[in-house]
Amino acid sequence: MNSLWFFEDTNVFKMLCPHKFKTYKKDHCFQDYGKKDYIYFTEDSSNKVFLIAKGKVKIGYYNEDGDEIIKSILSKGQLFGEKAILGENKREEFAQSIENKTSICPIAVDTMHDLMKSNQTFSLKIYKFIGFKFKKLERRLQLLMFKDTKTRLIEFLHELCTEYGYDCSQTGDHIIKHPYTQGDIASLIGTSRPTLNVLLNELKESHYLDFNRKEIRIFKKDELVVN
Repeated sequence: MNSLWFFEDTNVFKMLCPHKFKTYKKDHCFQDYGKKDYIYFTEDSSNKVFLIAKGKVKIGYYNEDGDEIIKSILSKGQLFGEKAILGENKREEFAQSIENKTSICPIAVDTMHDLMKSNQTFSLKIYKFIGFKFKKLERRLQLLMFKDTKTRLIEFLHELCTEYGYDCSQTGDHIIKHPYTQGDIASLIGTSRPTLNVLLNELKESHYLDFNRKEIRIFKKDELVVN
């Protein structure tokens, strides 16, 4: 998998959270959300960025027919709302908690700009993260537009392998311990959960992979040929 899908420290929370900086610690607090609570809506003022301390958040929008389009599902340590750093005035998407007891660290844009101005290395990491995130989204949109569902699934599995996988030293298999449900994966590759389940079972029957709720094992073999 090429470097466009990779960021050297996906747990941005460890690097950014204001409670780690004495100047901002006393004024900083976390916000808690329940399942299906919205962090922000489309057209809301874009004056903060957010870090996920616990739980999961989905980012998306509604098309002209009122259908929900999921752009990404983020978990602990990840950043969202980052377009505010680049000058966005109003949100172009919504952010919604999809787990109970989701804890969010909000950071005012002015605070973020202060941190970036005072630390060049920190600033470069943020811009690098944003650039990779945009390229990753662009790649996913290309898959949704031009590839069939089976190809989209396999590409997504490759992405998971890069972000959450490791090689088993005994067998050489790729083991992926990931935070997504089957519903999450179905949303991200633009299909239904029943269709996803059919495709996963087809790949299992072809001895390409095995899976359970929290782990996917891709067996060591030549790449699967997608017809």
